[in-house]
Amino acid sequence: MKILYHHRIGSKDGQYVHIEEMVDAFRADGHEVRVVGPEGFDQREFGGESGLVSRLKAGIPGSIYELLEVGYNALDYARLARAIREFRPDVIYERYNLSLLSGVMARRRLGIPLLLEVNAPLFAERSAYGGLKLAGLARWTERRAWRAADHVFAVTEVLAGQIVDAGVERSRITVTPNGINHQRFAPAIDSESAKKSLGLDPQAMVIGFVGFAREWHGLDAVIELLAEYGDARPLHFLLVGDGPATAQLKQQAARAGVADRLTVTGVVERDDVQRYVKAFDVAMLPNVVAYASPLKLFEYMACSKAILAPNQANLREILTHDHDAVLFEPGSRDAFKATMRRLIEDDDNRARLASNARATLVARDLSWAANARHVAEIADQLAEGRPSGIRGGG
Repeated sequence: MKILYHHRIGSKDGQYVHIEEMVDAFRADGHEVRVVGPEGFDQREFGGESGLVSRLKAGIPGSIYELLEVGYNALDYARLARAIREFRPDVIYERYNLSLLSGVMARRRLGIPLLLEVNAPLFAERSAYGGLKLAGLARWTERRAWRAADHVFAVTEVLAGQIVDAGVERSRITVTPNGINHQRFAPAIDSESAKKSLGLDPQAMVIGFVGFAREWHGLDAVIELLAEYGDARPLHFLLVGDGPATAQLKQQAARAGVADRLTVTGVVERDDVQRYVKAFDVAMLPNVVAYASPLKLFEYMACSKAILAPNQANLREILTHDHDAVLFEPGSRDAFKATMRRLIEDDDNRARLASNARATLVARDLSWAANARHVAEIADQLAEGRPSGIRGGG
């Protein structure tokens, strides 16, 4: 098939990982893919974002910025329509973004089936965290995009339920959780060798976290554990990433006398992440939004790590308590620390959980390749039933 992959993301972060992995998986299965997104996106480094967008957000009123987001559709539709005429795709596969309706416009005007990948309910997310000045307009664009798509791919059943509540028939929704690229995350390095390669004590127990550290993750509880154990058991906290919470964590570790037991790597290139995760003995998801499918979860599973995560519906779609992870009461600092203590002190249980985590990943084929196959099957059905109009060459 010929698939036109459409997006409006501005920063090369976890969103970019999803795009690149899906595009690679489509191509590996023999499909032709053309990506249409913001100008200059491909030239940004991993972790980089659009300077223009950042300046606009900082320099103009929120309502004006939101109107510009809607206005972007005119420019983007022209780019999208040109790509459709040149590439002649069978389907458009779009990563949903708030106020992005150019894919819907192309579907209506040019007769190209639209498959929409939804990773978050962005109206609710931005209302809660970033604030929206034109809430009615934003809500309308979200519902318009979800309802107009021929098929929607949601990353969790929790999110699928929210999409149904917005008026989309459940029969037009498929749940495709995030996954792993087995070629990137092959179990080739043992934990002890990984620790040595990073200059860590190979006898230390490494508690690890991958991602952008924020205050609400509650990672300060790990610093408390380092101090509480002291010399009774050598622990090390390896934070693979950066974020606004890291300065405070370093200060806390210094005050507690455990600064030498905290390592913050800063931004790590994607292909290097495995090297760090392999050094973990316990891999954490201390706090996860209720509808998310965290990329790091699948990386932890692929690397055969004992996982500590909140006991909530979206994670139970993947994990089973005391089989391939230990789940604690969400939002409870005491429960988090108590569960972490049990993992620290039970070597056999950690090994069992780690082995089962990878076994679950393999048995359920939680991979980008599997996701691409699911999408292609539905895309093929939609392309076969499309009305006359611009035709693809696949």
